[in-house]
Amino acid sequence: MAPSPGGLRSAKWFAGQDVPGFVHRSAMRASGFSRMAFEGRPIVGICNSWSEVVNCNMHFRGMADAVRRGVLAAGGFPLEFPTISLGEQLMKPTTMLFRNLMAMDVEESIRAYPFDSVVLLGGCDKTVPAQLMGAASADVPAIMLTGGPAAPAVFRGKQIGVGTDLWEYIDDVRAGRMSMADYEKLEAAAGPSRGHCPEMGTASTMATLVEGLGMTLPGTAAVPAMDSRRLQVAEECGARAVGLATEGLRPSHIMTAEAFDNAITLMLAVGGSTNAIVHLLAIAGRVGIPLHLDRFHELSARTPLVVNVRPAGEHLVEQVFHAGGIPAVMKAVEDLLHPDALTVTGKTVADNLPTTAATDTSVIAALDSPFQPPNGLAVVRGNLAPDGAVIKCSAASPELLVHQGPAVVFENMKDLMARFDDPDLDVSPDSVLVLRSAGPRGAPGMPEWGQLPIPSKLLRQGVTDMVRISDARMSGTAYGTCVLHVSPESAAGGPLGLVRDGDIISLDARAGRLDMLVSDDELTTRRTEFRPQPPHAIAARGYTAMYVDRVLQADRGCDFDFLVGRSQRPEDEPDAIFEGWVGGW
Repeated sequence: MAPSPGGLRSAKWFAGQDVPGFVHRSAMRASGFSRMAFEGRPIVGICNSWSEVVNCNMHFRGMADAVRRGVLAAGGFPLEFPTISLGEQLMKPTTMLFRNLMAMDVEESIRAYPFDSVVLLGGCDKTVPAQLMGAASADVPAIMLTGGPAAPAVFRGKQIGVGTDLWEYIDDVRAGRMSMADYEKLEAAAGPSRGHCPEMGTASTMATLVEGLGMTLPGTAAVPAMDSRRLQVAEECGARAVGLATEGLRPSHIMTAEAFDNAITLMLAVGGSTNAIVHLLAIAGRVGIPLHLDRFHELSARTPLVVNVRPAGEHLVEQVFHAGGIPAVMKAVEDLLHPDALTVTGKTVADNLPTTAATDTSVIAALDSPFQPPNGLAVVRGNLAPDGAVIKCSAASPELLVHQGPAVVFENMKDLMARFDDPDLDVSPDSVLVLRSAGPRGAPGMPEWGQLPIPSKLLRQGVTDMVRISDARMSGTAYGTCVLHVSPESAAGGPLGLVRDGDIISLDARAGRLDMLVSDDELTTRRTEFRPQPPHAIAARGYTAMYVDRVLQADRGCDFDFLVGRSQRPEDEPDAIFEGWVGGW
């Protein structure tokens, strides 16, 4: 049963028989909507990140139309509004630089307009966490609808992912094992449809975690972008948004500490992207959940890999969908979840789980017969990463997870690009490649530079992996023994800035250690000589200047320090802003 008009947030705009009410209703009627269409109905905002420069999200117009049908069928009134959109391939220098900007856009749009609930449409990597961050801070009832994985590409008769397979082919070209003619054929085949990366890259990982957090309907994450069932679930999400509006079920009710545990467990079970760590930390900060890096390490110690999907496995997300989707994955790890956690369905995780296991155990395994044992992710600390760094063990070379070798240091990406293929570079298979000035402040924006390329002279010798360390991120589609998110970053005075060529670096992922074997006295001397650039020297104007000045480090999610926590709750919005004469006439 719908609440009385006075029980809706939008009633503050439209119910009053005063000048503000007149102006607000008049504005709606000027758009062609009669009072019958919107007055007294739950108003559902459709937050659309559609963009022609973001191929992952280009089908969102049709999805928004489907959401609209669901809202109308359930008795609500839909109003679509745009936000900025972040496209991983085309946006420079990195979408991560603009995640917080999009989160601000989403938050302020939700707070400022008369929405009783919101449907969030996101797909490409950073659009999903940005929308969740904004919705979490606004704390108006919200449900997420992700865009779905693209159709698999086919090259040389084999299904390929957008990134995971591409990295292998790039190395083949650099090593002389693949011709440029074949490389051009690969380019033509690589993007056969709209939708996000079809392997378990960051986009698919975040879509998965939205289900883990309980912020979408069960089964929505893995539905292929071009499958008609994606539009069907869009209708269902629109209808459910009306229910959320009438029930008052908000993100703060759903995204609890237990929900974050469930999401992390799911991330580990699917072999998800390390980028999700940064995003989950940021989202948790917005709802006031004290989530720390160590929690990822603790849950990794008990959670095996049960999904056989690239880059940690062999299949693509479409096969996960046909095997039962994310509900089947959650059923497989049911014993590791908090079953009483509430979801946007109004029911608990346990209520939403399927009654049967996955239909294809070659894709989704049982908990007692996983594809890889626990500890697929490690948080490492030491004198090189006092506040922590992460390594995705499930996508690394097992023999390199415990390793010592001499450092080959690159000052920044420009230095790396100038020297990594130099035949005179002093590097061997045992070397540890180190990149600094690639973190949140130093790059700026913490780009996906963490999968440092193997020098071509080593590729020609058959070397396919090395230990690589940076304060950067790595694409969720990537793989290799890469230590990422070193905190604090070098540009913030972190010890990564003290490393010199030839220093012995010691990694023990199993023991959670990352150290440079340099005496404390020598490090003290180097520290007195180290002068990181101040923020204003990195960026002097505009949004980027604000970013480098106020961004938190990776271990705190790279959010802005002034955005941690939610804004005023909807019920606490001051009535004074709706009273009196309205300016602008």
